[in-house]
Amino acid sequence: MSLAVLPPASARLSPPTVSSPRRRILRDDAPLRRARSRRRIAVVEASVPDAAARPAEYTPWLIAGLGNPGNKYHGTRHNVGFEMVDRIARHEGITMNTIQSKSLLGVGSIGDVPVLLVKPQSYMNYSGEAIGPLAAYYQVPLRHILVIYDDMSLPNGVLRLQRKGGHGRHNGVQNVIDRLDGSREFPRLSIGIGSPPGKMDTRAFLLQKFSSEERVQIDTALEQGVDAVRTLVLMGFSGSIERFNLVQKYKFHSV
Repeated sequence: MSLAVLPPASARLSPPTVSSPRRRILRDDAPLRRARSRRRIAVVEASVPDAAARPAEYTPWLIAGLGNPGNKYHGTRHNVGFEMVDRIARHEGITMNTIQSKSLLGVGSIGDVPVLLVKPQSYMNYSGEAIGPLAAYYQVPLRHILVIYDDMSLPNGVLRLQRKGGHGRHNGVQNVIDRLDGSREFPRLSIGIGSPPGKMDTRAFLLQKFSSEERVQIDTALEQGVDAVRTLVLMGFSGSIERFNLVQKYKFHSV
């Protein structure tokens, strides 16, 4: 894989511009033409943004998956955030080949919305050192910073998408909050990895790879997560996200 260092002058994401359609001008001495054109004009005017309505938003999204760099961490529970970003990149045709701000990143779009996919290379506990500067550089608002990470409070393979929240004793998320001036007002996608069995050490559990059965659940969850992220980017926190969370909550409950 070839890596390119992003030059500052060309690094910024540029939201697409939406041009307003030209309105048809009618002559006062042409009533017949005016009557025939009325329907067509009504359609054109309906497409002109209403000043009181909320305009279509093309603000970029920064989607960051948390994990640890290096082959020895590949496939471990603590690195499912990296896996989700890789899965999104593959589905959306985004190449992860740029190094910037202690991160491996890819620039592309989901639909017409520009996105920046990020895999911090600063190690889990210092994820904010990568995400904070990138958010500032690209001028991404908090509401468009999606952080994806492993969650021991959720059963393996269960996902949860939230508008905001705390760190949940997750050191990586805590560091992100710290580097975003202490704000917790950013979306997050939690990926359940289960909890350590018995008296197993937490660190050993996080750096452990999934069993074959758990791996199947995680792979299914990653595919579902791609759809959820796409829905979030294109539609925001709509009823679809609420239904997604409800389905996830009871996905392994037998009726």
